[in-house]
Amino acid sequence: MSEVDLNSLRRRILELRNVSENSELSDEDTENLLSKVVVELERKISQVVSDCSSDVRSLANEDLNELMEHLKKELNAVEGENANTESEIMELLRRCMEDNDKLECELEKLSCSLDFMESQILEKEKQDKQTNVSYEAAYKETFSNAHDSSFEMLELNHRIEKNKMTLKSLQDLDTIIQRFEAVEKIEDTLTGLRVVEFEGNRIRLSLKTHIPNLESVLHQQEIEGVIEPELNHELIIETIDGTFELKNVEVFPNDTYLDEIVDAAKSFRLRYPSFSVITTRSSLEWFVRRVQDRIALASLRRIVVKNAKSRHSFEYLDKEDTVVAHMVGGVDAFIKLSQGWPTLNSTLELISLKSSSQLCKEISLAGLCIIVETANSLNAPIRQNISSFVNGIEDILMKQMHAELLSDNIPNK
Repeated sequence: MSEVDLNSLRRRILELRNVSENSELSDEDTENLLSKVVVELERKISQVVSDCSSDVRSLANEDLNELMEHLKKELNAVEGENANTESEIMELLRRCMEDNDKLECELEKLSCSLDFMESQILEKEKQDKQTNVSYEAAYKETFSNAHDSSFEMLELNHRIEKNKMTLKSLQDLDTIIQRFEAVEKIEDTLTGLRVVEFEGNRIRLSLKTHIPNLESVLHQQEIEGVIEPELNHELIIETIDGTFELKNVEVFPNDTYLDEIVDAAKSFRLRYPSFSVITTRSSLEWFVRRVQDRIALASLRRIVVKNAKSRHSFEYLDKEDTVVAHMVGGVDAFIKLSQGWPTLNSTLELISLKSSSQLCKEISLAGLCIIVETANSLNAPIRQNISSFVNGIEDILMKQMHAELLSDNIPNK
Protein backbone atom coordinates (compact mmCIF):
# COMPACT_ATOMS: atom_id res chain seq x y z
CA MET A 1 0.00 0.00 0.00
CA SER A 2 1.35 3.41 -0.94
CA GLU A 3 2.03 6.21 1.50
CA VAL A 4 -0.69 8.25 -0.19
CA ASP A 5 -3.27 5.54 0.55
CA LEU A 6 -2.20 5.36 4.18
CA ASN A 7 -2.43 9.12 4.58
CA SER A 8 -5.87 9.09 2.96
CA LEU A 9 -7.10 6.49 5.46
CA ARG A 10 -5.68 8.47 8.36
CA ARG A 11 -7.48 11.60 7.16
CA ARG A 12 -10.79 9.73 6.91
CA ILE A 13 -10.40 8.35 10.44
CA LEU A 14 -9.63 11.84 11.74
CA GLU A 15 -12.74 13.15 9.96
CA LEU A 16 -14.87 10.53 11.70
CA ARG A 17 -13.48 11.49 15.07
CA ASN A 18 -14.20 15.18 14.44
CA VAL A 19 -17.72 14.74 13.04
CA SER A 20 -19.39 14.54 16.47
CA GLU A 21 -17.64 17.74 17.57
CA ASN A 22 -18.73 19.60 14.41
CA SER A 23 -22.30 18.22 14.60
CA GLU A 24 -23.32 20.22 17.65
CA LEU A 25 -25.84 22.99 17.13
CA SER A 26 -24.45 26.53 17.12
CA ASP A 27 -25.67 29.11 19.62
CA GLU A 28 -27.69 30.77 16.86
CA ASP A 29 -29.34 27.44 15.90
CA THR A 30 -30.16 26.74 19.56
CA GLU A 31 -31.72 30.20 19.98
CA ASN A 32 -33.79 29.69 16.80
CA LEU A 33 -34.95 26.29 18.07
CA LEU A 34 -35.93 27.72 21.45
CA SER A 35 -37.78 30.61 19.76
CA LYS A 36 -39.75 28.28 17.47
CA VAL A 37 -40.81 26.02 20.35
CA VAL A 38 -41.79 29.02 22.52
CA VAL A 39 -43.92 30.50 19.70
CA GLU A 40 -45.60 27.12 19.15
CA LEU A 41 -46.32 26.66 22.88
CA GLU A 42 -47.70 30.20 23.22
CA ARG A 43 -49.91 29.67 20.13
CA LYS A 44 -51.34 26.43 21.55
CA ILE A 45 -51.89 27.96 25.01
CA SER A 46 -53.66 31.00 23.49
CA GLN A 47 -55.82 28.73 21.32
CA VAL A 48 -56.85 26.58 24.31
CA VAL A 49 -57.64 29.66 26.44
CA SER A 50 -59.62 31.25 23.55
CA ASP A 51 -61.60 28.06 22.88
CA CYS A 52 -62.45 27.40 26.52
CA SER A 53 -62.89 30.83 28.14
CA SER A 54 -66.39 31.58 26.75
CA ASP A 55 -67.71 28.07 27.45
CA VAL A 56 -66.38 27.90 31.01
CA ARG A 57 -68.20 31.08 32.11
CA SER A 58 -71.56 29.64 31.09
CA LEU A 59 -71.16 26.38 33.03
CA ALA A 60 -72.91 25.73 36.34
CA ASN A 61 -70.96 25.01 39.55
CA GLU A 62 -71.51 21.24 39.24
CA ASP A 63 -70.32 21.26 35.62
CA LEU A 64 -67.31 23.38 36.58
CA ASN A 65 -66.31 20.95 39.31
CA GLU A 66 -66.73 18.03 36.89
CA LEU A 67 -64.66 19.90 34.30
CA MET A 68 -61.95 20.61 36.89
CA GLU A 69 -61.76 16.91 37.82
CA HIS A 70 -61.56 15.94 34.15
CA LEU A 71 -58.80 18.50 33.50
CA LYS A 72 -56.88 17.27 36.54
CA LYS A 73 -57.05 13.69 35.23
CA GLU A 74 -55.90 14.85 31.79
CA LEU A 75 -53.05 16.84 33.36
CA ASN A 76 -51.92 13.87 35.46
CA ALA A 77 -52.03 11.66 32.34
CA VAL A 78 -49.90 14.13 30.36
CA GLU A 79 -47.43 14.44 33.23
CA GLY A 80 -47.17 10.63 33.35
CA GLU A 81 -46.51 10.54 29.59
CA ASN A 82 -43.81 13.19 30.02
CA ALA A 83 -42.14 11.04 32.69
CA ASN A 84 -42.24 7.98 30.38
CA THR A 85 -40.80 10.04 27.52
CA GLU A 86 -37.97 11.22 29.78
CA SER A 87 -37.24 7.58 30.69
CA GLU A 88 -37.08 6.62 27.00
CA ILE A 89 -34.75 9.55 26.26
CA MET A 90 -32.43 8.45 29.08
CA GLU A 91 -32.37 4.90 27.62
CA LEU A 92 -31.57 6.28 24.14
CA LEU A 93 -28.82 8.44 25.65
CA ARG A 94 -27.32 5.38 27.33
CA ARG A 95 -27.35 3.45 24.06
CA CYS A 96 -25.87 6.49 22.34
CA MET A 97 -22.94 6.51 24.78
CA GLU A 98 -22.36 2.77 24.25
CA ASP A 99 -22.41 3.08 20.44
CA ASN A 100 -20.06 6.05 20.62
CA ASP A 101 -17.62 4.05 22.74
CA LYS A 102 -17.78 1.19 20.20
CA LEU A 103 -17.10 3.64 17.39
CA GLU A 104 -14.06 5.04 19.21
CA CYS A 105 -12.79 1.50 19.75
CA GLU A 106 -13.19 0.61 16.05
CA LEU A 107 -11.40 3.78 14.99
CA GLU A 108 -8.57 3.00 17.38
CA LYS A 109 -8.25 -0.49 15.87
CA LEU A 110 -8.11 1.01 12.39
CA SER A 111 -5.41 3.42 13.46
CA CYS A 112 -3.35 0.58 14.95
CA SER A 113 -3.75 -1.44 11.76
CA LEU A 114 -2.49 1.48 9.69
CA ASP A 115 0.50 1.91 12.00
CA PHE A 116 1.32 -1.77 11.61
CA MET A 117 1.04 -1.64 7.84
CA GLU A 118 3.26 1.44 7.70
CA SER A 119 5.89 -0.24 9.84
CA GLN A 120 5.76 -3.32 7.60
CA ILE A 121 6.33 -1.20 4.50
CA LEU A 122 9.24 0.59 6.13
CA GLU A 123 10.73 -2.71 7.22
CA LYS A 124 10.33 -4.11 3.70
CA GLU A 125 12.03 -1.10 2.16
CA LYS A 126 14.89 -1.50 4.61
CA GLN A 127 15.27 -5.18 3.75
CA ASP A 128 15.25 -4.39 0.03
CA LYS A 129 18.16 -2.02 0.52
CA GLN A 130 20.17 -4.56 2.54
CA THR A 131 19.62 -7.60 0.27
CA ASN A 132 20.32 -8.06 -3.38
CA VAL A 133 17.12 -9.53 -4.71
CA SER A 134 16.45 -10.09 -8.34
CA TYR A 135 14.03 -7.78 -10.10
CA GLU A 136 11.63 -10.60 -10.92
CA ALA A 137 11.44 -11.90 -7.34
CA ALA A 138 11.05 -8.36 -5.96
CA TYR A 139 8.28 -7.68 -8.51
CA LYS A 140 6.38 -10.85 -7.57
CA GLU A 141 6.65 -10.09 -3.86
CA THR A 142 5.58 -6.49 -4.40
CA PHE A 143 2.63 -7.62 -6.50
CA SER A 144 1.62 -10.15 -3.85
CA ASN A 145 1.85 -7.53 -1.10
CA ALA A 146 -0.09 -5.07 -3.21
CA HIS A 147 -2.79 -7.71 -3.78
CA ASP A 148 -3.04 -8.41 -0.04
CA SER A 149 -3.06 -4.69 0.71
CA SER A 150 -5.93 -4.17 -1.75
CA PHE A 151 -8.09 -6.65 0.13
CA GLU A 152 -7.12 -5.04 3.40
CA MET A 153 -7.95 -1.62 1.94
CA LEU A 154 -11.40 -2.85 0.89
CA GLU A 155 -12.00 -4.24 4.36
CA LEU A 156 -10.94 -0.97 5.96
CA ASN A 157 -13.20 1.01 3.60
CA HIS A 158 -16.11 -1.25 4.49
CA ARG A 159 -15.52 -0.76 8.20
CA ILE A 160 -15.24 3.01 7.72
CA GLU A 161 -18.55 3.15 5.82
CA LYS A 162 -20.22 1.07 8.53
CA ASN A 163 -18.88 3.41 11.21
CA LYS A 164 -20.15 6.40 9.22
CA MET A 165 -23.66 4.94 9.29
CA THR A 166 -23.36 4.38 13.04
CA LEU A 167 -22.16 7.95 13.53
CA LYS A 168 -25.06 9.29 11.46
CA SER A 169 -27.50 7.48 13.76
CA LEU A 170 -25.74 8.96 16.78
CA GLN A 171 -25.99 12.44 15.25
CA ASP A 172 -29.75 12.01 14.71
CA LEU A 173 -30.15 10.88 18.30
CA ASP A 174 -28.08 13.82 19.50
CA THR A 175 -30.42 16.19 17.61
CA ILE A 176 -33.43 14.61 19.34
CA ILE A 177 -31.75 14.97 22.72
CA GLN A 178 -30.90 18.61 22.02
CA ARG A 179 -34.53 19.31 21.12
CA PHE A 180 -35.67 17.61 24.32
CA GLU A 181 -33.22 19.68 26.36
CA ALA A 182 -34.43 22.84 24.60
CA VAL A 183 -38.05 22.03 25.48
CA GLU A 184 -36.99 21.43 29.09
CA LYS A 185 -35.33 24.88 29.19
CA ILE A 186 -38.48 26.48 27.81
CA GLU A 187 -40.63 24.65 30.38
CA ASP A 188 -38.36 25.89 33.17
CA THR A 189 -38.71 29.45 31.83
CA LEU A 190 -42.48 29.26 31.48
CA THR A 191 -43.14 27.51 34.79
CA GLY A 192 -40.63 29.53 36.83
CA LEU A 193 -39.22 26.37 38.41
CA ARG A 194 -35.47 26.06 39.01
CA VAL A 195 -33.49 23.45 40.95
CA VAL A 196 -31.12 25.29 43.32
CA GLU A 197 -29.71 22.25 45.13
CA PHE A 198 -30.12 18.50 44.84
CA GLU A 199 -27.94 16.64 47.32
CA GLY A 200 -28.74 13.30 48.89
CA ASN A 201 -32.38 13.24 49.93
CA ARG A 202 -32.73 17.06 50.03
CA ILE A 203 -34.09 19.08 47.09
CA ARG A 204 -34.15 22.88 47.18
CA LEU A 205 -36.26 24.60 44.52
CA SER A 206 -36.73 28.22 43.53
CA LEU A 207 -40.34 28.98 42.54
CA LYS A 208 -41.33 32.07 40.59
CA THR A 209 -45.13 31.87 40.37
CA HIS A 210 -47.31 33.75 37.90
CA ILE A 211 -50.93 34.61 38.74
CA PRO A 212 -53.14 33.58 35.78
CA ASN A 213 -55.99 35.77 34.49
CA LEU A 214 -55.18 38.52 37.02
CA GLU A 215 -56.56 41.39 34.93
CA SER A 216 -59.85 39.67 34.09
CA VAL A 217 -60.42 38.66 37.73
CA LEU A 218 -59.72 42.17 39.02
CA HIS A 219 -62.07 43.58 36.39
CA GLN A 220 -64.85 41.23 37.51
CA GLN A 221 -64.27 42.20 41.15
CA GLU A 222 -64.31 45.89 40.12
CA ILE A 223 -60.74 46.43 41.36
CA GLU A 224 -58.36 48.83 39.62
CA GLY A 225 -54.77 50.04 39.94
CA VAL A 226 -53.27 46.77 41.21
CA ILE A 227 -49.85 45.76 39.89
CA GLU A 228 -49.09 42.05 39.67
CA PRO A 229 -46.73 41.21 42.56
CA GLU A 230 -43.50 39.20 42.34
CA LEU A 231 -44.24 35.79 43.86
CA ASN A 232 -40.86 34.25 44.72
CA HIS A 233 -40.70 31.26 47.06
CA GLU A 234 -38.15 28.66 48.06
CA LEU A 235 -39.37 25.10 48.49
CA ILE A 236 -37.27 22.60 50.44
CA ILE A 237 -38.32 18.98 49.94
CA GLU A 238 -36.88 16.15 52.01
CA THR A 239 -37.42 12.66 50.60
CA ILE A 240 -37.05 9.19 52.06
CA ASP A 241 -33.56 7.80 51.41
CA GLY A 242 -33.21 6.19 47.99
CA THR A 243 -36.66 7.30 46.73
CA PHE A 244 -38.62 10.35 45.62
CA GLU A 245 -41.20 9.78 48.34
CA LEU A 246 -42.05 12.86 50.40
CA LYS A 247 -40.82 12.97 53.99
CA ASN A 248 -40.93 16.67 54.90
CA VAL A 249 -41.69 19.97 53.11
CA GLU A 250 -40.88 23.60 53.98
CA VAL A 251 -41.74 26.76 52.05
CA PHE A 252 -40.23 30.23 52.49
CA PRO A 253 -41.91 32.63 52.98
CA ASN A 254 -44.44 30.48 54.79
CA ASP A 255 -47.54 32.36 53.57
CA THR A 256 -49.46 29.50 51.92
CA TYR A 257 -51.21 26.52 53.51
CA LEU A 258 -49.81 23.33 51.94
CA ASP A 259 -50.74 20.57 54.42
CA GLU A 260 -53.58 19.24 52.26
CA ILE A 261 -51.31 18.92 49.22
CA VAL A 262 -48.57 17.25 51.30
CA ASP A 263 -51.07 14.77 52.78
CA ALA A 264 -52.43 13.98 49.30
CA ALA A 265 -48.93 13.27 47.94
CA LYS A 266 -48.07 11.02 50.89
CA SER A 267 -51.36 9.11 50.75
CA PHE A 268 -50.84 8.47 47.04
CA ARG A 269 -47.63 6.57 47.78
CA LEU A 270 -49.24 4.66 50.65
CA ARG A 271 -52.11 3.54 48.44
CA TYR A 272 -49.84 2.42 45.60
CA PRO A 273 -46.62 1.14 47.24
CA SER A 274 -45.69 -1.03 44.24
CA PHE A 275 -45.39 1.87 41.78
CA SER A 276 -42.04 2.33 40.03
CA VAL A 277 -39.46 5.02 40.74
CA ILE A 278 -40.53 6.88 37.58
CA THR A 279 -44.15 7.00 38.74
CA THR A 280 -43.03 8.20 42.18
CA ARG A 281 -40.95 10.90 40.55
CA SER A 282 -44.01 11.94 38.53
CA SER A 283 -45.99 12.25 41.78
CA LEU A 284 -43.23 14.53 43.11
CA GLU A 285 -43.53 16.67 39.98
CA TRP A 286 -47.31 16.72 40.48
CA PHE A 287 -46.76 17.93 44.06
CA VAL A 288 -44.52 20.83 42.99
CA ARG A 289 -47.03 21.94 40.34
CA ARG A 290 -49.88 21.82 42.86
CA VAL A 291 -47.80 23.94 45.26
CA GLN A 292 -47.37 26.57 42.55
CA ASP A 293 -51.11 26.47 41.79
CA ARG A 294 -51.92 26.91 45.48
CA ILE A 295 -49.49 29.84 45.84
CA ALA A 296 -51.04 31.55 42.82
CA LEU A 297 -54.61 31.00 44.05
CA ALA A 298 -53.89 32.12 47.64
CA SER A 299 -52.06 35.24 46.42
CA LEU A 300 -54.89 36.14 44.05
CA ARG A 301 -57.44 35.77 46.85
CA ARG A 302 -55.38 38.02 49.13
CA ILE A 303 -55.23 40.67 46.42
CA VAL A 304 -59.01 40.57 45.85
CA VAL A 305 -59.82 40.61 49.58
CA LYS A 306 -57.33 43.39 50.35
CA ASN A 307 -58.40 45.68 47.50
CA ALA A 308 -62.17 45.05 47.55
CA LYS A 309 -64.10 48.33 47.29
CA SER A 310 -66.42 48.19 50.29
CA ARG A 311 -67.15 49.98 53.53
CA HIS A 312 -66.57 46.65 55.27
CA SER A 313 -63.21 45.14 56.18
CA PHE A 314 -62.25 41.61 55.15
CA GLU A 315 -59.94 38.90 56.47
CA TYR A 316 -58.77 35.95 54.38
CA LEU A 317 -58.18 32.60 56.16
CA ASP A 318 -56.07 30.52 53.78
CA LYS A 319 -56.21 27.31 55.82
CA GLU A 320 -60.03 27.28 55.99
CA ASP A 321 -60.61 28.71 52.46
CA THR A 322 -62.79 31.30 54.15
CA VAL A 323 -63.26 35.09 54.14
CA VAL A 324 -64.52 36.84 57.25
CA ALA A 325 -66.40 40.07 56.50
CA HIS A 326 -66.50 42.46 59.45
CA MET A 327 -69.76 44.39 59.00
CA VAL A 328 -71.26 47.35 60.81
CA GLY A 329 -72.53 46.63 64.31
CA GLY A 330 -69.89 44.05 65.16
CA VAL A 331 -71.41 41.34 62.95
CA ASP A 332 -69.01 38.93 61.27
CA ALA A 333 -70.10 37.03 58.15
CA PHE A 334 -68.16 33.81 57.50
CA ILE A 335 -68.06 33.19 53.75
CA LYS A 336 -66.82 29.91 52.23
CA LEU A 337 -64.74 30.21 49.06
CA SER A 338 -65.66 27.63 46.45
CA GLN A 339 -62.99 25.73 44.55
CA GLY A 340 -61.27 27.96 42.00
CA TRP A 341 -62.76 31.26 43.19
CA PRO A 342 -62.24 33.88 41.88
CA THR A 343 -60.65 32.55 38.65
CA LEU A 344 -63.55 30.33 37.47
CA ASN A 345 -66.46 32.70 38.19
CA SER A 346 -67.63 30.33 40.91
CA THR A 347 -69.98 31.65 43.58
CA LEU A 348 -69.46 32.40 47.27
CA GLU A 349 -71.43 30.78 50.11
CA LEU A 350 -72.46 32.30 53.45
CA ILE A 351 -71.76 29.80 56.26
CA SER A 352 -72.79 31.66 59.39
CA LEU A 353 -73.14 35.00 61.16
CA LYS A 354 -71.54 35.80 64.50
CA SER A 355 -71.57 38.92 66.66
CA SER A 356 -70.14 40.04 69.97
CA SER A 357 -72.99 42.56 70.35
CA GLN A 358 -76.69 42.02 70.90
CA LEU A 359 -77.48 42.56 67.22
CA CYS A 360 -77.42 38.94 66.11
CA LYS A 361 -78.40 37.61 69.54
CA GLU A 362 -81.77 39.32 69.17
CA ILE A 363 -82.45 37.39 65.95
CA SER A 364 -84.00 33.96 66.38
CA LEU A 365 -82.31 30.79 65.17
CA ALA A 366 -84.96 30.45 62.49
CA GLY A 367 -84.24 34.03 61.42
CA LEU A 368 -80.52 33.29 61.06
CA CYS A 369 -81.34 30.26 58.93
CA ILE A 370 -83.56 32.45 56.73
CA ILE A 371 -80.72 34.99 56.31
CA VAL A 372 -78.23 32.29 55.31
CA GLU A 373 -80.67 30.62 52.91
CA THR A 374 -81.75 33.90 51.32
CA ALA A 375 -78.15 35.11 50.91
CA ASN A 376 -77.10 31.87 49.21
CA SER A 377 -80.03 32.15 46.79
CA LEU A 378 -78.94 35.52 45.42
CA ASN A 379 -78.17 35.52 41.71
CA ALA A 380 -74.73 34.35 40.55
CA PRO A 381 -73.17 37.73 39.55
CA ILE A 382 -73.81 39.11 43.06
CA ARG A 383 -72.34 36.02 44.74
CA GLN A 384 -69.25 36.06 42.52
CA ASN A 385 -68.24 39.54 43.71
CA ILE A 386 -67.11 39.69 47.35
CA SER A 387 -68.23 43.31 47.90
CA SER A 388 -71.68 42.96 46.33
CA PHE A 389 -72.27 39.67 48.18
CA VAL A 390 -71.49 41.19 51.59
CA ASN A 391 -73.70 44.19 50.80
CA GLY A 392 -76.49 41.76 49.92
CA ILE A 393 -75.97 39.86 53.19
CA GLU A 394 -76.18 43.10 55.16
CA ASP A 395 -79.43 44.12 53.42
CA ILE A 396 -81.00 40.72 54.16
CA LEU A 397 -79.83 40.95 57.80
CA MET A 398 -81.40 44.36 58.25
CA LYS A 399 -84.70 43.26 56.67
CA GLN A 400 -84.90 40.15 58.86
CA MET A 401 -84.19 42.16 62.02
CA HIS A 402 -86.85 44.68 61.03
CA ALA A 403 -89.38 41.90 60.35
CA GLU A 404 -88.75 40.23 63.72
CA LEU A 405 -88.93 43.58 65.49
CA LEU A 406 -92.36 44.28 63.97
CA SER A 407 -93.48 40.78 64.85
CA ASP A 408 -92.48 41.25 68.48
CA ASN A 409 -94.36 44.60 68.67
CA ILE A 410 -97.65 43.19 67.36
CA PRO A 411 -99.89 42.39 70.40
CA ASN A 412 -101.21 38.89 70.66
CA LYS A 413 -104.94 38.65 70.02
